[in-house]
Amino acid sequence: MSIRENADIENWIASETPEEVLEPDLPIIDPHHHLWDLRRVNHGMGFRQAVYLCEEISRDIADSGHNVVQTVFAQCGAFYRADGPEHLRCIGETEFVNGIAAMSRSGLYGPARLCTGMFSTADLRLGAGAEAVLEAHLQASPNFRGIRSAFPADLGDNFLTGFALLDKYDFSYDNWSPDFTRLPRLGDLANKFPGVTVIVNHLGGRIDPNADEDEVKAWKMAIDAVAACPNTVMKLGGAQMRVGDWEPPYHMHQTETPWSSDKFLETLLPRYQYALEAFGPERCMFESNFPVDKDCISYRTLWNFFKRIANQLGLSDTEKTAVFSGTAAKAYRLQAS
Repeated sequence: MSIRENADIENWIASETPEEVLEPDLPIIDPHHHLWDLRRVNHGMGFRQAVYLCEEISRDIADSGHNVVQTVFAQCGAFYRADGPEHLRCIGETEFVNGIAAMSRSGLYGPARLCTGMFSTADLRLGAGAEAVLEAHLQASPNFRGIRSAFPADLGDNFLTGFALLDKYDFSYDNWSPDFTRLPRLGDLANKFPGVTVIVNHLGGRIDPNADEDEVKAWKMAIDAVAACPNTVMKLGGAQMRVGDWEPPYHMHQTETPWSSDKFLETLLPRYQYALEAFGPERCMFESNFPVDKDCISYRTLWNFFKRIANQLGLSDTEKTAVFSGTAAKAYRLQAS
């Protein structure tokens, strides 16, 4: 059933000429996607895909022709509880995603297993008090794997006490901000807790294909700083998205029809290549960041683009396994399908 609020983006995606699927048998774990219903809360957020639930992502996966075997849900503030203690309202997100995982496990929506891993949030500034939040997430879903949150510039004692709980529970820590200059501080945090997998989202910050040499140089230095920490992992993706009011040239508002994977390769390969080489394939994972990136690219074209990157850089079969599934499975402690 079509959803009126999704019509604009679905029609734009449908205007592309579908590409032939590259390496259709290659197993993929998509380690970063969202699920939501923004019809009542999308004011000011600007995401074009207002509704993205089990049926929508399952259709994107099926129509793509790529062999997506598992996915990981990424924190986005979906379906927080409307009542109860403020610090526990985020548990509603994990309860919601656990239901989607159960729907997917039925097989009624296709063979891909959705949300075999998930991460939500917790306010680590609560210090020891954050433990109750983490335990509530675990009670809400056995697939809960960690949190995503901002971190304070001074890395104060309360926050560090809360962060230490991630080590205790073997939880990962995801982080993203459009400001890549924070990455050295994220590296400092990772170094304080070598037992915590710290996951850098979306190439570390906003990726402007028209950035000047000084900005690109500063981004590379920031990438190098966080990559030097052996317990950090990079998500290769998210460069294909709008950030605030800024829209890249491939956004649906900027181009009449979606770009091809070849054109994305020509435009963005240097950024992906630098991050991949800084971290190494064993610490990198391609991500869809859907439906945010859907403003700019279809699910089929996105994974073709990633496969073109891997082939252009001459990755071996072992390295391809890492960036398309292995690193994600390790970082989020996923079982083989």
